[in-house]
Amino acid sequence: MEPRGFLVAGQEIREGEVWEIRTPFDNRLLGAVHRTPGAWMEQALARAEEAHRRRVLDLPKHRKIGILENLVHLLRERREEITRLLAQEVAKPLKWAYGEVDRAINNAESALGFLFDLRFEALPLDFTPPATGKFGLVRRFPVGPVLAITPFNFPLNLPMHKVLPALVAGTPLILKPAPQAPLTGLTLGHLLLEAGWPPEALSVVLPTNEDAETAVKDPRVALLSFTGSARVGWHLKRVTAARRVLLELGGNAAVVVEPDADLDKAAHKVAVGGYAYAGQVCISIQRVLVHREIYETFRARLLEEVSRLKAADPLDPEADLSAMISDREADRAWAWIQEALDQGARSYPSPPRRRGRILEPVVLEQVPEHLKVWNEEVFAPVVVLRPYETFEEALDLVNRSAYGLQAGVFTRDLHKAWQAFEALEVGGVILNDSPTFRVDPMPYGGVKASGLGREGIRYAYEEYTEPRLLVWKGSA
Repeated sequence: MEPRGFLVAGQEIREGEVWEIRTPFDNRLLGAVHRTPGAWMEQALARAEEAHRRRVLDLPKHRKIGILENLVHLLRERREEITRLLAQEVAKPLKWAYGEVDRAINNAESALGFLFDLRFEALPLDFTPPATGKFGLVRRFPVGPVLAITPFNFPLNLPMHKVLPALVAGTPLILKPAPQAPLTGLTLGHLLLEAGWPPEALSVVLPTNEDAETAVKDPRVALLSFTGSARVGWHLKRVTAARRVLLELGGNAAVVVEPDADLDKAAHKVAVGGYAYAGQVCISIQRVLVHREIYETFRARLLEEVSRLKAADPLDPEADLSAMISDREADRAWAWIQEALDQGARSYPSPPRRRGRILEPVVLEQVPEHLKVWNEEVFAPVVVLRPYETFEEALDLVNRSAYGLQAGVFTRDLHKAWQAFEALEVGGVILNDSPTFRVDPMPYGGVKASGLGREGIRYAYEEYTEPRLLVWKGSA
């Protein structure tokens, strides 16, 4: 098969080293791409700066609306093709892959709605005698070229969270998709061009890590928007020359289950939220804190739910989880599980089971707090159970983490729900549902090691733009 080229200012370039893309599930050759040489990375930066200076994306609303409407149509038209591509490329089971494509469509539709609502802000300024008769008009302008770096686990919808605010704001975009999922990223790039995105303002590049870091350090990048691991994200924050940085990083999501909760619902939500897509989701449930009064009952119901999960080929319509993204990640997660067992933890099933890159869902108990499966982002089908005595103790356990992305609380007590909302050091508290809950327009992001800023079209738009004030006098 002919290797696909990368995009620089809308032009497909077939130069540079060829890189094979193989499926994580069975190592089958899926495609090939050209890695972007450093000289073409320089071209992408130069063309993005030129497009910003020429205000290429300073389009009237009707043009942007047309691009978004076309994009929605194309995504719907090619839903099956894109779903099967990303399912194979990142071993995402079909049920979740269809959901991702549908979310990408909804994401574009929410950007459409935001465009219709977007307006200037008019301000009266006559608060002092010299300002009598003066008015202010506030309009937001694009900050400049955006370098967007996205991970493998949502290879379509996470890039959409970078693409959509760039279009609405009118800023050129350089997208670097994950090396594990370049085919989906390039497919999105071509869809954007087909939808009418001005080619001069779009590049989709596949550089080495070294060339990517060089681009991060380039002062022509006005905004770095990064989604990925905390280790890499905070490193890029330290070295970037960008005026602004958005980081959507890892998590160690916790759930609190109170005695008054609907235990059947909670157990089902934890099973899905902890193990869907092999736990390779930054808000995947990792720590489950259960009141001691109901601990044994809840554990039994959770184990029953987990036993129904199916690990299989991602193209199997019944699969809930499949292979992890690589041998390295499967080995790492397996080593963390074994470390916990060596330190006295108990596992269900016992012993845990592994088939190559497929890790069967594991529930761990009696895990010391200093171990990686408790402290770090496991990013694997692993959930840790722990009992607690009081609600305050549970909230403290949630907060005793370097991460703070989202947390779930199962209770019917509104006082406790509000207490959790005020006390938990996270970006979002999800009541009576999994912390994996996300609707794309909502302000999504974390605190502490989990990142900076928020995604969601309205909130990201503010990061991609800066306000400018015009002051004038209404009458002579």
